[in-house]
Amino acid sequence: MFVTFNYICKISTHPPYLEINLSSIAGLAAAKQTENDNFISFLKTLDGKAVDGIVHPLTESISAQIDCSNCGNCCKTLMINITNEEADKLSGHLQLTRNNFDEQYVEKGSNGMMIMNKMPCHFLNNNKCTVYENRFSGCREFPAMHLPDFKERLFTTFMHYDRCPIIFNVVEQLKSKLNFSNNT
Repeated sequence: MFVTFNYICKISTHPPYLEINLSSIAGLAAAKQTENDNFISFLKTLDGKAVDGIVHPLTESISAQIDCSNCGNCCKTLMINITNEEADKLSGHLQLTRNNFDEQYVEKGSNGMMIMNKMPCHFLNNNKCTVYENRFSGCREFPAMHLPDFKERLFTTFMHYDRCPIIFNVVEQLKSKLNFSNNT
């Protein structure tokens, strides 16, 4: 006697294709602007913890497949906020006085905020951070897809969607996992 099984879901042995070409990502991002606006509205209707429950495993899987040192686009294009503590730590590591460090690397706003004074970052060399162990918290956290409350960071996520392969691929796979259709 033979038993036949009908499968209800598609079984895939291949992980989804990841887009890592920055030019392609930028072009796709521009073409998907309206779709992404609709997706943001759709995400806002969902339970945040449930969304995190999908985003976090996607981020872990996708991040493991993307070598950021092949890209370095975040270090080339992002303005990083710096705290006094971070500036103190890095100036000590570089064996510079804090004043010399600030003169060389920091731009200060009238409100006391500090940012790196150059893009790409002074400390980027061959797409690698030369001060990696002493990098700023904004650098450590980027692209922040692993943090809780993904729905609370939709603005910044989509602001960087066109420049970060991890963000782009997580968002695109999230659309698929949530069965999002731009027609809905």
